Amino acid sequence: MFSLKGSGAVGVAMLMAALSGCVVAPPPRARVVQPAEPAPVRDVYIYPNNGQSAEQTDRDRYECHLWAVKQTHFDPSMVSAGQAPHVTVVAPPPGANTAAGAITGAVIGAAVSNPHNGPGGALIGAVAGAMIGAAADQQNQQQAEEAQRQYDRSYEAQARPAENYRRALSACLEGRGYTVK
Repeated sequence: MFSLKGSGAVGVAMLMAALSGCVVAPPPRARVVQPAEPAPVRDVYIYPNNGQSAEQTDRDRYECHLWAVKQTHFDPSMVSAGQAPHVTVVAPPPGANTAAGAITGAVIGAAVSNPHNGPGGALIGAVAGAMIGAAADQQNQQQAEEAQRQYDRSYEAQARPAENYRRALSACLEGRGYTVK
């Protein structure tokens, strides 16, 4: 096989580089990132406590809507209805880098080891490659978790004005003699 004496180390390095290009990663899989909480409820149900007429209720609701928009700088009629969008992030499946590293390490270990030592070189290479691949998998997982945290923060920042509007609207209507749910 190969000897590690003299220029043989350069040959081993070249062989390792060439063989590492032979490993093909599995196709990425899609992961759906979900919001931390469901979308805020936009419906406000009111019940007149003081016998207000339907016309009075409509007028009070409209005036409280205008007041809540002025207080919160949020107008729900200017925002599209529906739940938060789902974001799809394409990522390799968990363990893909560990498996690819183990296979690459085993091939390289077998290629550079003494043939009289049996499968020891391949085994050592497989373990080393798996360790490197596991580190890459862990890094991918951390990146995915950070992406989820960023999405959650963004979603919460968008949901907060809607909740503030609902609270302002409820306060106004309760002040005018309505039960709000």
